[in-house]
Amino acid sequence: MADTKPSKPAAKPAHGGSLSLALDFGPLLVFFLSYKGAGWFWGAGNPITAMSFGTAAFMAAIIIAVIISKVKLGRVSPMLWLSALLILFFGGLTIYFHDQRFIQLKPTIIYAFFALMLFAGLLRGKPLLKYLLQAAYDGLSEEGWRKLSRNWALFFVAMAVANELMRRSMSFDTWLAVKVWGVTIVSVVFAGANIPMLLRHGLTLDDGLDSDEVGETTPPQG
Repeated sequence: MADTKPSKPAAKPAHGGSLSLALDFGPLLVFFLSYKGAGWFWGAGNPITAMSFGTAAFMAAIIIAVIISKVKLGRVSPMLWLSALLILFFGGLTIYFHDQRFIQLKPTIIYAFFALMLFAGLLRGKPLLKYLLQAAYDGLSEEGWRKLSRNWALFFVAMAVANELMRRSMSFDTWLAVKVWGVTIVSVVFAGANIPMLLRHGLTLDDGLDSDEVGETTPPQG
Protein backbone atom coordinates (compact mmCIF):
# COMPACT_ATOMS: atom_id res chain seq x y z
CA MET A 1 0.00 0.00 0.00
CA ALA A 2 1.31 3.41 -0.91
CA ASP A 3 2.40 5.67 1.91
CA THR A 4 -0.44 8.09 2.54
CA LYS A 5 1.32 10.25 5.10
CA PRO A 6 1.16 13.92 4.13
CA SER A 7 4.49 15.27 3.05
CA LYS A 8 6.09 17.75 5.38
CA PRO A 9 6.59 21.28 4.10
CA ALA A 10 10.12 22.22 3.26
CA ALA A 11 11.92 23.51 6.30
CA LYS A 12 12.84 27.14 6.35
CA PRO A 13 16.47 28.05 6.91
CA ALA A 14 17.34 27.96 10.57
CA HIS A 15 17.44 31.28 12.32
CA GLY A 16 19.55 32.10 15.31
CA GLY A 17 17.06 34.29 17.15
CA SER A 18 18.84 36.35 19.78
CA LEU A 19 22.24 35.11 18.58
CA SER A 20 21.66 36.51 15.10
CA LEU A 21 20.40 39.78 16.55
CA ALA A 22 23.58 40.00 18.65
CA LEU A 23 25.69 39.36 15.55
CA ASP A 24 23.90 42.21 13.75
CA PHE A 25 24.12 44.82 16.50
CA GLY A 26 26.91 43.56 18.78
CA PRO A 27 29.72 45.09 16.68
CA LEU A 28 28.03 48.50 17.00
CA LEU A 29 28.08 48.19 20.78
CA VAL A 30 31.74 47.14 20.68
CA PHE A 31 32.55 50.18 18.56
CA PHE A 32 30.76 52.65 20.84
CA LEU A 33 32.21 51.22 24.06
CA SER A 34 35.71 51.07 22.55
CA TYR A 35 35.46 54.67 21.38
CA LYS A 36 34.28 55.85 24.81
CA GLY A 37 36.89 53.76 26.61
CA ALA A 38 39.68 55.12 24.41
CA GLY A 39 38.40 58.65 25.02
CA TRP A 40 38.59 58.16 28.77
CA PHE A 41 42.10 56.68 28.47
CA TRP A 42 43.57 59.30 26.12
CA GLY A 43 41.42 62.20 27.25
CA ALA A 44 38.89 64.34 25.43
CA GLY A 45 41.64 66.10 23.46
CA ASN A 46 42.16 63.11 21.14
CA PRO A 47 38.75 62.20 19.67
CA ILE A 48 40.27 61.07 16.36
CA THR A 49 42.66 58.67 18.10
CA ALA A 50 39.73 57.32 20.10
CA MET A 51 37.70 56.99 16.89
CA SER A 52 40.52 55.05 15.20
CA PHE A 53 40.73 52.71 18.19
CA GLY A 54 36.95 52.21 18.15
CA THR A 55 37.01 51.61 14.39
CA ALA A 56 39.71 48.95 14.73
CA ALA A 57 37.63 47.23 17.44
CA PHE A 58 34.56 47.49 15.16
CA MET A 59 36.47 45.81 12.31
CA ALA A 60 37.64 42.99 14.59
CA ALA A 61 34.11 42.55 15.98
CA ILE A 62 32.50 42.26 12.54
CA ILE A 63 35.04 39.60 11.50
CA ILE A 64 34.25 37.65 14.67
CA ALA A 65 30.51 38.07 13.97
CA VAL A 66 30.91 36.58 10.48
CA ILE A 67 32.88 33.62 11.87
CA ILE A 68 30.36 32.96 14.66
CA SER A 69 27.46 33.20 12.19
CA LYS A 70 29.08 30.65 9.91
CA VAL A 71 29.98 28.25 12.73
CA LYS A 72 26.83 28.54 14.88
CA LEU A 73 24.13 29.23 12.26
CA GLY A 74 25.71 27.47 9.32
CA ARG A 75 25.32 30.54 7.11
CA VAL A 76 26.22 34.21 6.82
CA SER A 77 23.36 36.43 5.68
CA PRO A 78 24.00 38.57 2.58
CA MET A 79 23.40 41.67 4.69
CA LEU A 80 26.04 40.63 7.22
CA TRP A 81 28.51 39.94 4.38
CA LEU A 82 27.82 43.35 2.91
CA SER A 83 28.11 45.05 6.30
CA ALA A 84 31.45 43.34 6.91
CA LEU A 85 32.84 44.42 3.52
CA LEU A 86 31.76 48.03 4.02
CA ILE A 87 33.04 48.19 7.59
CA LEU A 88 36.42 46.72 6.67
CA PHE A 89 36.84 48.95 3.61
CA PHE A 90 35.72 52.24 5.11
CA GLY A 91 37.20 51.35 8.50
CA GLY A 92 40.58 50.94 6.86
CA LEU A 93 40.18 54.33 5.19
CA THR A 94 39.15 55.89 8.52
CA ILE A 95 42.33 54.65 10.21
CA TYR A 96 44.48 55.61 7.23
CA PHE A 97 43.19 59.19 6.82
CA HIS A 98 42.85 59.81 10.58
CA ASP A 99 40.71 62.83 9.74
CA GLN A 100 37.49 63.91 11.47
CA ARG A 101 36.06 65.36 8.27
CA PHE A 102 36.32 62.01 6.49
CA ILE A 103 34.83 60.18 9.49
CA GLN A 104 31.75 62.41 9.42
CA LEU A 105 31.48 62.41 5.62
CA LYS A 106 31.70 58.60 5.39
CA PRO A 107 28.00 57.90 6.20
CA THR A 108 26.92 60.38 3.52
CA ILE A 109 29.05 58.51 0.98
CA ILE A 110 27.62 55.14 2.03
CA TYR A 111 23.99 56.30 2.03
CA ALA A 112 24.40 58.02 -1.35
CA PHE A 113 26.05 54.87 -2.77
CA PHE A 114 23.16 52.65 -1.66
CA ALA A 115 20.56 55.10 -2.93
CA LEU A 116 22.24 55.20 -6.35
CA MET A 117 22.56 51.41 -6.50
CA LEU A 118 18.90 50.87 -5.59
CA PHE A 119 17.64 53.49 -8.04
CA ALA A 120 19.89 52.05 -10.77
CA GLY A 121 18.51 48.58 -10.09
CA LEU A 122 14.94 49.86 -10.32
CA LEU A 123 15.68 51.56 -13.64
CA ARG A 124 16.97 48.20 -14.94
CA GLY A 125 13.92 46.38 -13.57
CA LYS A 126 15.96 44.55 -10.91
CA PRO A 127 15.10 45.40 -7.27
CA LEU A 128 18.48 44.76 -5.66
CA LEU A 129 17.07 44.26 -2.17
CA LYS A 130 15.53 41.02 -3.40
CA TYR A 131 19.00 39.48 -3.54
CA LEU A 132 20.02 40.80 -0.10
CA LEU A 133 16.88 40.24 1.95
CA GLN A 134 15.00 37.36 0.31
CA ALA A 135 15.31 35.07 3.35
CA ALA A 136 13.64 37.72 5.50
CA TYR A 137 10.68 38.38 3.17
CA ASP A 138 9.20 35.03 2.16
CA GLY A 139 6.53 35.19 -0.55
CA LEU A 140 7.00 38.85 -1.45
CA SER A 141 5.87 39.66 -5.00
CA GLU A 142 7.98 41.49 -7.58
CA GLU A 143 5.89 44.61 -7.08
CA GLY A 144 6.53 44.36 -3.36
CA TRP A 145 10.28 44.13 -3.94
CA ARG A 146 10.15 47.15 -6.25
CA LYS A 147 8.27 49.22 -3.69
CA LEU A 148 10.57 48.10 -0.89
CA SER A 149 13.66 48.99 -2.93
CA ARG A 150 12.14 52.37 -3.80
CA ASN A 151 11.30 53.09 -0.18
CA TRP A 152 14.79 52.22 1.05
CA ALA A 153 16.38 54.25 -1.75
CA LEU A 154 14.38 57.29 -0.64
CA PHE A 155 15.29 56.51 2.98
CA PHE A 156 18.99 56.48 2.12
CA VAL A 157 18.65 59.84 0.35
CA ALA A 158 16.97 61.28 3.45
CA MET A 159 19.70 59.82 5.69
CA ALA A 160 22.45 61.30 3.52
CA VAL A 161 20.83 64.74 3.77
CA ALA A 162 20.29 64.30 7.53
CA ASN A 163 23.93 63.36 8.05
CA GLU A 164 25.10 66.45 6.20
CA LEU A 165 22.87 68.63 8.37
CA MET A 166 24.01 66.92 11.57
CA ARG A 167 27.72 67.08 10.90
CA ARG A 168 27.46 70.80 10.22
CA SER A 169 25.42 71.59 13.33
CA MET A 170 26.52 69.13 16.05
CA SER A 171 29.64 68.53 18.07
CA PHE A 172 31.60 65.42 17.12
CA ASP A 173 30.51 63.42 20.20
CA THR A 174 26.83 64.36 19.74
CA TRP A 175 26.99 63.52 16.04
CA LEU A 176 28.58 60.15 16.83
CA ALA A 177 25.95 59.21 19.44
CA VAL A 178 23.11 60.12 17.05
CA LYS A 179 24.81 58.30 14.19
CA VAL A 180 25.37 55.07 16.14
CA TRP A 181 22.13 54.80 18.11
CA GLY A 182 19.72 57.24 16.45
CA VAL A 183 20.30 55.86 12.96
CA THR A 184 19.93 52.28 14.20
CA ILE A 185 16.61 53.03 15.91
CA VAL A 186 15.27 55.00 12.94
CA SER A 187 16.27 52.20 10.57
CA VAL A 188 14.50 49.52 12.63
CA VAL A 189 11.37 51.70 12.91
CA PHE A 190 11.43 52.33 9.14
CA ALA A 191 11.81 48.61 8.43
CA GLY A 192 8.79 47.92 10.65
CA ALA A 193 6.76 50.68 9.00
CA ASN A 194 7.12 48.87 5.67
CA ILE A 195 5.55 45.65 6.96
CA PRO A 196 1.88 46.58 6.23
CA MET A 197 2.79 47.39 2.62
CA LEU A 198 4.74 44.14 2.32
CA LEU A 199 1.83 42.11 3.68
CA ARG A 200 -0.36 43.53 0.92
CA HIS A 201 2.15 42.23 -1.61
CA GLY A 202 2.46 38.63 -0.53
CA LEU A 203 4.75 38.67 2.50
CA THR A 204 4.06 35.62 4.68
CA LEU A 205 4.74 35.63 8.41
CA ASP A 206 4.43 32.63 10.68
CA ASP A 207 4.75 34.33 14.04
CA GLY A 208 5.92 37.74 12.91
CA LEU A 209 9.44 38.59 11.92
CA ASP A 210 12.05 36.74 13.95
CA SER A 211 14.50 38.95 15.80
CA ASP A 212 17.31 38.08 13.42
CA GLU A 213 15.12 38.94 10.42
CA VAL A 214 14.61 42.43 11.84
CA GLY A 215 18.38 42.82 11.85
CA GLU A 216 18.57 41.63 8.26
CA THR A 217 16.10 44.29 7.12
CA THR A 218 18.14 47.24 8.35
CA PRO A 219 20.93 48.88 6.37
CA PRO A 220 24.61 48.33 7.08
CA GLN A 221 26.15 50.70 9.57
CA GLY A 222 29.25 52.29 8.10
